[in-house]
Amino acid sequence: MKVALLQMTAGIDPAANTATLVDAIDCAAGEGATMLFTPEMSGLLDRDRQRGAAKVVVEADDRVLAAVCEAAARQGLWVHLGSLAIRRADGRFANRGFVIDAKGAIRARYDKLHLFDVDLPTGESWRESASYAPGEAAVVVETPLGPLGLSICYDLRFPDLYRALSDAGATVLAMPAAFTRPTGAAHWHTLLRARAIEAGAFVIAAAQAGVHDDGRATYGHSLVVDPWGEVLLDMGEAAGLATVTLRQERLAEVRARIPALQHRRAIPPVERIA
Repeated sequence: MKVALLQMTAGIDPAANTATLVDAIDCAAGEGATMLFTPEMSGLLDRDRQRGAAKVVVEADDRVLAAVCEAAARQGLWVHLGSLAIRRADGRFANRGFVIDAKGAIRARYDKLHLFDVDLPTGESWRESASYAPGEAAVVVETPLGPLGLSICYDLRFPDLYRALSDAGATVLAMPAAFTRPTGAAHWHTLLRARAIEAGAFVIAAAQAGVHDDGRATYGHSLVVDPWGEVLLDMGEAAGLATVTLRQERLAEVRARIPALQHRRAIPPVERIA
């Protein structure tokens, strides 16, 4: 099964980002991909909250989402739209991912569960919770690749989520991201390989890359990792589209070799001894 990944340098203009996404759908279909994966915040990446807020709308009015659904239907391609900034009914924002089928219908939505609030040694400060509300549910959706577990960026630091997804039957895990360069260089490859090994699943992580309109710099290195932890694709630091073929038999091979999922037990209460 061939999948395509879009590594992009999303900016502050949703129309320009939409053009990049639609072009990627056309190119992925032309290369024979079954499904395209895009990064976190594919429609708008802007750390200026006041400027960005004016472009965040409710899901029904989001032109990026509508254009991607239309292009997916036109090309007969499944799309995991890594995430968009969506205005909720209560006025707060959601960092929301979408799985769109080959007819352009939305099959699943996932709102990012874990929000990134941190002050970095570089002087960068991020307060995702200042604008965004956390999600309330973990999601697994049936796709042509198999059951797909959804997550977004900072989620990848919380292995309990992926245990829950694999316990629910996920054999592929999507981890779209906009990782900063310092944390990406330190942890990106290690965490993605660990999640693949722990879950005995394929990991597909489409990422933002390069220097963006708002001045931030993201790490890139969109990855596909197999259940053994082998990196099948690393897109480096440049924006672009790449494809890779997933061998479904690899999943059975690895799970038979290391049947850790069968050996999972509920963890008893911790006994702390002074």
